[in-house]
Amino acid sequence: MLRVSEIRLLLADDQALVRGALAALLELEPDIVVVSQVGRGDEVVDAARESRADVCLLDIEMPGMTGIEAAAELRRDVPGARSLIVTTFGRPGYLRRAVDAGASGFVVKDTPASQLADAVRRVHAGLRVIDPTLATESLTAGDSPLTERETDVLRAALDGATVAAIAREVHLSPGTVRNYLSSAMGKTGTDTRAQAAQVARERGWL
Repeated sequence: MLRVSEIRLLLADDQALVRGALAALLELEPDIVVVSQVGRGDEVVDAARESRADVCLLDIEMPGMTGIEAAAELRRDVPGARSLIVTTFGRPGYLRRAVDAGASGFVVKDTPASQLADAVRRVHAGLRVIDPTLATESLTAGDSPLTERETDVLRAALDGATVAAIAREVHLSPGTVRNYLSSAMGKTGTDTRAQAAQVARERGWL
């Protein structure tokens, strides 16, 4: 039976071993109990609602939906559950997008267990927890220069899709897609759409 002081935690990570390790470490804490584990981003909201989670630890890159997208859905559909992004990908652009999506915290996976547990407690208490190195890098890097449409076409170009395939996916004409790709290449300082997509991804803009 849960004590009133315990924090109900949901873990979302597509790697079962990582999920299990996080659960084992965090359940060593006297005030944290893992009430749900999921491996897909699009399972987060239902699981959070069913388990009555207080805090949701979300990986960024998951099938179905990213952790950032899941954080936005949690804010809208389960406002009582706070989200904490815990990821391998410490990219400044991800941090800005996570905060914009409503995440209460953003830390990297190599954070020591004791610090991660403290981050969970702080988020549960209504505070914001941001990895200090990422916060500095984010301020230095600035916002993404890409427009929403440029972001859409670059995301579609990540897997090497043709202009025609990108046009079908984003519901634009091939000529318009080429214009957006050209603009995005200029903003990323690259020569090809594949390079532009990769640079944007590495900076956390996609």
